[in-house]
Amino acid sequence: MEKTSEIIFDKLVYSCAFESYKGHEEFIPDHFLGFQLSGETHAFHEQGKTVIKENTVVLVRKNQLIRTMKYPSKNEKYQFLSITLDTDTLRQYSAENKIMADLPFSDQQKLFFEPDAFFKTYFMSLIPYVDKTKGIPPRLAALKVKEAIELLLQINPDLKNLLFDFSEPHKIDLKEFMNKNFMFNVSLESFAKLTGRSLSGFKRDFNKLFNMSPKQWLKERRLKEAYYLIKNKEKRPSDIYLDLGFENLSHFYFSFKQKFGVTTTEV
Repeated sequence: MEKTSEIIFDKLVYSCAFESYKGHEEFIPDHFLGFQLSGETHAFHEQGKTVIKENTVVLVRKNQLIRTMKYPSKNEKYQFLSITLDTDTLRQYSAENKIMADLPFSDQQKLFFEPDAFFKTYFMSLIPYVDKTKGIPPRLAALKVKEAIELLLQINPDLKNLLFDFSEPHKIDLKEFMNKNFMFNVSLESFAKLTGRSLSGFKRDFNKLFNMSPKQWLKERRLKEAYYLIKNKEKRPSDIYLDLGFENLSHFYFSFKQKFGVTTTEV
């Protein structure tokens, strides 16, 4: 029996698992609406940790970094279904309905929703596409996204200030951002976008600020954190290397010894 699977259609993603597993590091470029059919998703992000429990609808904001742990329930496999609220469809909806963002969207507003009859019916209508080998046709996918937008605005009209904000991330404090997000193993392009810079601008600003390249600094910062966790928190390398952005344990051991001149057991 396959332990994990992920089915991706045009704008629809269905994740299934029979055992707990760590998801990929992800840069979220578009908003998406998700429904936890069974099990739990533990999402780790810059603001902390969010637990998405069974039978919960969640709106995940674009332009952020997320790491997930996925847990089946005692009696059910892990199942999570989501649909992407892509920018093109949001722009079209905004223009057709003459609805625009007019205020900044408050970070304090909840992005979790009780799965009422409308939401449940909506997500159940997506289930048949999971069982098909053929994806959702683009025209139908766009209609399903528009339906999701309608439901969200019906529950909270102020969500227009989130969904229809098409501005690019503004230039933010690079040092503060990197020290909060160094453990995410994503591309430099993703880091650049999230800090409001082009890739070349990101590299240029980074070198001026840290006096080294982004890749070199990320490796140094991750190793420094690893040393602290092993020495002061008695963490095992096998438990932390992935969370610190290293792709495999042997590379972590080699880099640690090269940096500090001792093995992890000698710290």
